[in-house]
Amino acid sequence: MKNYIFIILLCLIFTNCKKELSFENETFEEKSTIPCKKDCPNIAIKVPIAKNIKVISDSINKRVFAVIKEIVFFEEDSIKVDDYKTLAKSFIASYEEMHQKFPEDTFGWEAKIIGNVEFQSEQILNLKIDHYTFTGGAHGYQGYRSLLFDKKTGKAIFNNQLFKNEKEFKAFAEKAFRSKYKIPEKANINATGLMFENDKFQLPQNIFYTAEGLLLYYNSYEAASYADGPKELIFPYEEVKKYLNFQ
Repeated sequence: MKNYIFIILLCLIFTNCKKELSFENETFEEKSTIPCKKDCPNIAIKVPIAKNIKVISDSINKRVFAVIKEIVFFEEDSIKVDDYKTLAKSFIASYEEMHQKFPEDTFGWEAKIIGNVEFQSEQILNLKIDHYTFTGGAHGYQGYRSLLFDKKTGKAIFNNQLFKNEKEFKAFAEKAFRSKYKIPEKANINATGLMFENDKFQLPQNIFYTAEGLLLYYNSYEAASYADGPKELIFPYEEVKKYLNFQ
């Protein structure tokens, strides 16, 4: 009997060890019930949900939800919004509340969120959030968010944790940025019309691991005007691996 129980325990342990982190896409959509002829307010969230390894999955899923909530949530009380279905409803509720107050000035709000697994290795997992929102004005806003995780723990990795020496990598990246965008070495970084804060080069808020290499991605308004669009730099891993804590 003891041997039988021992064998069952071994099987359970072996099965658990064989589990691998996986993702399953889920979609959440909502539309306004207020009658409209065109550009009817809507929201669509397509997001990869981490599965299989509970502790790691929970950590990843909570972080992804928090970021998407930051993008599309406009109400004051955020305590009640703790899942994607409720989040989608809250976006439409925000529109309908605004429409009641300003019926002539509110047009079709829209939110479109698409998440995908951009990159994964033994050490690192990178999820990409492609988001577009329109809540009035001349145009909507489209951008990318990079969410980096320790593959073994599910904990978020922030940009300042990526580099062995961030100052050295920043100097390296600035030189490459100036070369690509034709900014003289000794000129102000904003000499050609860019918009870096305090006239100093900064690393972007979003850094991606991709199949081609390490991507530095500046969303619109981060380093340039909306009209000038996003800016980016990509470095082959062989070129930057000496700076990186994660491969």
